[in-house]
Amino acid sequence: MAVVKTEELPIQTPSDIVIARQAVRAAATGLGFSLVDQTKIVTAASELARNTLDYGGGGVVRLIQIEENPRRGLRLVFEDHGPGIPDVQLALKDGYTTGGGLGLGLGGARRLVNDFEIESAPGQGTRIAITRWK
Repeated sequence: MAVVKTEELPIQTPSDIVIARQAVRAAATGLGFSLVDQTKIVTAASELARNTLDYGGGGVVRLIQIEENPRRGLRLVFEDHGPGIPDVQLALKDGYTTGGGLGLGLGGARRLVNDFEIESAPGQGTRIAITRWK
């Protein structure tokens, strides 16, 4: 897999979430994603950016344009140094929430992308990588 372009953005305030969404849409458009695929990756990115801020206390997102001949894709890596997720499998279940929402965030984001990886441990923060292929 070849990395074509990388960009890192902070997620420290609600306005950073908007900036991240715009950057993800621009990258997906530049890669020639269909409107449906753009919407899927932007929606997943929005949810994960919000989680990074609300549950992780802020962090970063890296936008990585990749090529794996003949495919091109957009990989997003969200990282925080927050409290971590005690039970990742439970957190991925629809309906599970610690914040009073619908509990569709992580599982919903996972369904919107082609590849989903999560690493988290209590006190260690969380790293979530998602990829959408064109």
